[in-house]
Amino acid sequence: MARRIVLALCLVASPALAATIYKWHDDNGTLHLSTDKPPAGVKFERVEVASTPSSSPSKTGTSGKSSGSTSASPAQVADRAEILSGFKNRECVIALEALDRKTSAEEPTSAAEIKRLKETVDANCSADPARRSAQEDMAAKLRVANGSDCVDARNKLGTMLEPGSKIPREQLRAQQAFVEQHCNPPVR
Repeated sequence: MARRIVLALCLVASPALAATIYKWHDDNGTLHLSTDKPPAGVKFERVEVASTPSSSPSKTGTSGKSSGSTSASPAQVADRAEILSGFKNRECVIALEALDRKTSAEEPTSAAEIKRLKETVDANCSADPARRSAQEDMAAKLRVANGSDCVDARNKLGTMLEPGSKIPREQLRAQQAFVEQHCNPPVR
């Protein structure tokens, strides 16, 4: 979540970048920031990211425009596109993982939640088959990283690292290697 806020601040701090960002929380309390409107029925806040250094972000209801606005350089446009692409990719991967988890009957969910997740996937995931496959692979890795095996592995590693623990160094390294290889989420 801290990375999202930092990226949002980058958007705000960059003087020649102008965009409308939609901010909302899902049923799990996760903060979402996106350039695409949230799914229907979700309460959201619209934040206008101003295009000049003297302007500041404004909430819905203000124009967000100022006189003397400068146009963005090609490098700034490319940077903005990269940041926004990263937002969309992250939203896609998280939505794909949640959709997989919720449709596998591992946890109760509603039809409205499934619909919302599908809309998020449709709005943020790539139509390019190779890119979409990479996003689905990242979602599968996220599912494993968030799964009970990895939670147990991280807890075991934490216990092994406690002061006074007399775990052999080789066993500690093996546990750490397992956690690093299998339990680090591809997106945060």
